[in-house]
Amino acid sequence: MIKNAKFIKSAASKEGWIQDSIKEVCFIGRSNVGKSTFINSLTNNKKLAKTSSTPGKTRLLNFFEINNGEFRIVDAPGYGFARVSNDLKISFAKMMDEYLTNRDNLKFICQLVDLRHKPTNDDIEMYNFFKYHSKKVFIIATKKDKCKKNDIKKNEKLIKETLKLSEGDEFLSISSVNKDNFVNVLDKFKTLFL
Repeated sequence: MIKNAKFIKSAASKEGWIQDSIKEVCFIGRSNVGKSTFINSLTNNKKLAKTSSTPGKTRLLNFFEINNGEFRIVDAPGYGFARVSNDLKISFAKMMDEYLTNRDNLKFICQLVDLRHKPTNDDIEMYNFFKYHSKKVFIIATKKDKCKKNDIKKNEKLIKETLKLSEGDEFLSISSVNKDNFVNVLDKFKTLFL
């Protein structure tokens, strides 16, 4: 149960990361997948993660403290949009690579995909990157409320097959609108933090 959540800071480079031993989960996904909306619904705080009508705007890691330091959510910018200069893209990619592969605080990754669509090449590449680096991944398929009832199971199967989901990786489909499966999300967090 998330009782409180607050924004702590943004970081544009490793120097800006928080130096302590609090466990972190990184939320990552394509621009437009509903990541900010999901974070806000999960934390019961509509203003916590900023939602933007311009995808791919953020190029910072945003750190949020949960339950007075019980753990942290780290919000990574959406991938798949290229509205930034090449230099900025390269420096950002380096920081993300270092964060995702070398950050001791990082216990697992929540990768968000859109339940309505087959995972993109970016989604697949990202998932394969995590697997290559032996990271625990929790795949969350968003926008369940926008799917027809008889498409849900079919689409879940398509996502699992397209990503070639590894044994031990968790998967849930959710709706940030009606909070469908949110209790299960938090239950999975507990096991993944161990």
